[in-house]
Amino acid sequence: MTDARLRRGRGSLAVGFFVQGVTFALLVTRIPAIQDQYGISDGLLPAFLAAVPILAGVASVMTEKLVARVGPAVVLRWAQPFVLLSLLAVGVGSQLWHAAVALGLFGLAVGALDASMNMLGVSLQRAYGRSIMLGFHASYSLGGIAGASLAWVGAHWHLSLFASYLPVVAVLLPLAFVGSRWYVAGGGGAGDPVEVEESKGSGVAFKLLMPLCLVMTFAYIGDSTVSNWSAKYLQDVLGSSEELATVPYNAYMVTTLLGRAVGDFGVRRLGATAVVRAGAVLAALGFAVVAVSPGAWAGIAGFTVLGLGLSVIVPQTFAAAGRLFPGASDTAVARLNVFNYVGFLIGSPLVGALGDTWSYRGAMLVPMVLVLVTVVYATSFGPRAARYGGGHERPRTVDVG
Repeated sequence: MTDARLRRGRGSLAVGFFVQGVTFALLVTRIPAIQDQYGISDGLLPAFLAAVPILAGVASVMTEKLVARVGPAVVLRWAQPFVLLSLLAVGVGSQLWHAAVALGLFGLAVGALDASMNMLGVSLQRAYGRSIMLGFHASYSLGGIAGASLAWVGAHWHLSLFASYLPVVAVLLPLAFVGSRWYVAGGGGAGDPVEVEESKGSGVAFKLLMPLCLVMTFAYIGDSTVSNWSAKYLQDVLGSSEELATVPYNAYMVTTLLGRAVGDFGVRRLGATAVVRAGAVLAALGFAVVAVSPGAWAGIAGFTVLGLGLSVIVPQTFAAAGRLFPGASDTAVARLNVFNYVGFLIGSPLVGALGDTWSYRGAMLVPMVLVLVTVVYATSFGPRAARYGGGHERPRTVDVG
């Protein structure tokens, strides 16, 4: 595979990450509008929201089998348009069952998309022979900021969900589909049947992958805490205005983007283990600042530090799975991706329950402790001379696009 072809593959995958960032932000930031459009009660809303990550986790497991037949590039090529069309379907309906079907399809498509997208990112990093994974997730963060901004425009102008979503889907759908023509993947996916079968049969794979699964869960518990509780925390606990309460999540997204934009350079200079440890300590410091903040601006500073810390952990967790299992990285990524949704499902209810029964300040200490545990598991992120080849195997490239 030529260097030019690798560069095109890297660019097209970055566009795919950006499109998904826009799409997901457009869904989650308009949840109140979705609730109003379909008449979903406050009691029923958590069930609808929980169904999306549960179905996404199921789809991620199914993707492990599917990519063994057709490759992750093919799965991503069709999953991304399906996610966009599912988003549009959310804006079209009027009855409760319409919302259930649309959100269910969205969850299934997102699970396949997240898994296949990160599979391609891991294999491309392997082909490059240096850290590029954080750059893909930086594109996702940039898309999230753009999507949240578009959602604000729709809400500000009192546009219907369909009117908000249609122009975005009309632009992103052809962009994603045309860009998918250049998807490529490096070696180390499902291409080595001997190593794949060995890793499945021996039980060693689960033991090696488990620390990364825990890190992924803890990182998403932290992320979901920010996305679901930062505004409420600032307004109800720190006494900010409603307008100021929207700032922490925006600050968090911006520093997440900045951290990921420079993170690959840090990994190349210092190594993944040092970067992940530093990220975990920064994230824990951010939660500590939030928990003891005397006022709104100190709380915003804490959430800002949080973004820098958490930004590096998830991309490097996927990359570490690829290094641990170079002959079965697609399988490792698909299984690891499930714990993305586990963390999301646990995080928000956990903080909410602790906040109601104890205090929201105290509740912020729980994700602080959990993300700090990542420091203990940071050795799993370094090159490993194991039976699977670790970081010492020479990169090889195969075109699956």
